[in-house]
Amino acid sequence: MDFFSSTSYNFKDAKFTSFNVPLLLAKPYIKKALREDGESEELISLIKKVSKIKVLTVENGSKEMLNDYAKFLNNNHYEDWATIKHNGENVNLRVKQKGEAIKNMLITVNSDKELVFVDVKGSFTPDDISKMINAVSDK
Repeated sequence: MDFFSSTSYNFKDAKFTSFNVPLLLAKPYIKKALREDGESEELISLIKKVSKIKVLTVENGSKEMLNDYAKFLNNNHYEDWATIKHNGENVNLRVKQKGEAIKNMLITVNSDKELVFVDVKGSFTPDDISKMINAVSDK
């Protein structure tokens, strides 16, 4: 989320809220919620591979800012893996991959009212990411 730390970019009227998710508390809750939703144990086990989650919300973000963010990610070697329409919102998934290792995954949720960016760090394989995408796409 380095793009949003840039002091040279004019964010105009955008308002930002950012927080780190405490994994010690979040992992059991996420696993329980996935089980209640009927997700497979295989998908639930992927939660163990997450090492850090940071969430950033942006109110009053412009389409121009979102396009500039996409360019920034492309210039910093993030690959666009999927764009999914889920519950009326566009969800975009980008990963930074080195060989078979994926250490960083960025999820962008674009709704009418705000933008939500989720930065997930961990140790994933392409197969792990495919399982996550398929789990959401099948709903």
